[in-house]
Amino acid sequence: MRLVEIEDLHVSFSQHDGLVQAVRGVSFGLDSGESLGIVGESGSGKSVTCAALLRLLREPPAKITAKTLSLSGHSVLGISNRAISTLRGRVAAMVFQDPMTSLDPVFTIGHQIAETILAHRKVTKREALAQAVELLRRVEIKNPGAVTNYYPHQLSGGMLQRAMIAMALSCEPDVLIADEPTTALDVTIQAQILQLIKDIQAETGMGLIMITHDLGVIAETVDRVVVMYGGKVMETGPVEAIFSAPLHPYTRALLNSVPGQTAGKQRLVEIAGSSPNPSHPPAGCPFHPRCPLAVAECRQTAPPLETKAAGRQAACIRVAAEMVAA
Repeated sequence: MRLVEIEDLHVSFSQHDGLVQAVRGVSFGLDSGESLGIVGESGSGKSVTCAALLRLLREPPAKITAKTLSLSGHSVLGISNRAISTLRGRVAAMVFQDPMTSLDPVFTIGHQIAETILAHRKVTKREALAQAVELLRRVEIKNPGAVTNYYPHQLSGGMLQRAMIAMALSCEPDVLIADEPTTALDVTIQAQILQLIKDIQAETGMGLIMITHDLGVIAETVDRVVVMYGGKVMETGPVEAIFSAPLHPYTRALLNSVPGQTAGKQRLVEIAGSSPNPSHPPAGCPFHPRCPLAVAECRQTAPPLETKAAGRQAACIRVAAEMVAA
């Protein structure tokens, strides 16, 4: 079953000095039980894409257009706030990057999880609180009954993120969107959170969209990857294929910039230049000002996202035939 369908999504924001083009023609989908990673530098449009999918952006100043934008077969374009509210939590849920700013500091953890359950299910408050305890136990929080009475400031970062995951899972959504869920956590807790998400997905069969700039997280967590840059999709494909033989120069640059790939002392490899200004994106391919392979055509015409091999797409005219064969 197709859980997410995005075709030709554009998201812009009106400002006093012009229009910010955050997402420009993004297309991808997600099937039941599939894990999809969206990777790219900060400002590439990853989070805005998923926020638009859940209609979390205030309109205006945001303007969202697409040929298709749907969740489990339900179009989210042009529907009322009440209608989209029935889909959030029940059909798709989101775990945000910073749980401390995502949770309300004046309500207990149990109250906030129960509130989500009460919004989507016909249960009593006592039943909702009992389900909150069970959800906290499910995400491996010790003494969950006591934790339901805690306030956010009384929990560590790792426990807060577990509570956020419990809240997201409270209505058994078809799709879980995890937006940088491990950024503020140490390495040990990060590994635990990632394993927890994988275990729950295997148990429930839900689809997963993992948004991150951490290629290590992508390698460990997902089946398929969408690489974004400058509000556009640069490359898509199976995670193993993209890591072993990236097609787009931007994907190769991202992988080369990861430190510690070979033994011994080496200079860190950086991507020269800076990300494009979304208020004034460059003509042609958005990566051409930083691309060592750019030619005149790259500066004039934006290449479409095209199939270059089975299950693989790239938006680049310089994809070499030998790389596709690999």
